[in-house]
Parts: sequence; C-alpha cells; structure tokens
Amino acid sequence: MTVHQLSVFLENKSGTLVKVLKLLKEANIQLIASTIADTAEYGICRIICSEPTCAYEILKNAGIAVSLADVFAIQLDDVPGRAADAIEIFSREGISIAYLYSFLLKGKGVLIFRTDNYEKAKEAITLNNLNFIAEKDLSKLL
Repeated sequence: MTVHQLSVFLENKSGTLVKVLKLLKEANIQLIASTIADTAEYGICRIICSEPTCAYEILKNAGIAVSLADVFAIQLDDVPGRAADAIEIFSREGISIAYLYSFLLKGKGVLIFRTDNYEKAKEAITLNNLNFIAEKDLSKLL
C-alpha cells in the first residue's frame, strides 16, 4: 500500500543536486516525481523513482546523506477537487499529513504523502476505497 521514497539531504550550493541526478542517470534509474524543500543551509530532495532500493545504495555508497521511507501514493481521477476530497477523508479521521506533493501521470493524478499514523491512514484508504499505488505497480505507470 506504500511506495519507497528517497530523502536526499543536499547542501545549498551549486553542483550538489546535479551530482545526485547524474548518479541516478548513470544507473538508468527513472525519476517519477521529486520535490525539494529548502532552508538557508540545506535542502531535502524527496524522490520517487523506478528502483528506489538500488538508488538508495548508489547514493549511500557515493557518500550522499540519503534515507529511504515508506510513503502513501494515491491515484485520483484528473478532475478538479479530487485531491481536496481525498485530503478531507484524512482530516475527518484526524490523520495529520506531514508533507504532500502531487503530479499527473498518464491522465491520472497522484498524491504522495507521509503521515505519522500509518495504520489509521491505511484503514482510511481501505474503508474509503481510495485507489492506492503499491511499489510493485509503479513501473506499470511509466
């Protein structure tokens, strides 16, 4: 019910992001989605990719600060308001969302989010018949 996400910690200076992207490129790993949150001194680049475990090992072996975490991925119809409808379900259940990002892929909306209440989120997804994306299904979306 979840997908693996890389969180890469980057110093805010020229060349740090390109190093990460070049390593993934050389390994023929496809980026599906990414986002960067920054502070004055560093950024956190969150990445959903075709081979997250392999990407994690490559980056770690290159001395890059990286972690691997499970996040939820929900597939939505590409219709205005569908993200709001999904988030409302979690809000109604008292489930906090630590962060979220979204994108369109092959005519469908995809919501990626992390919560500190995994079990309750899993239950809400199941009870409300939300269309989750499992790790094994990611490659089918490319």
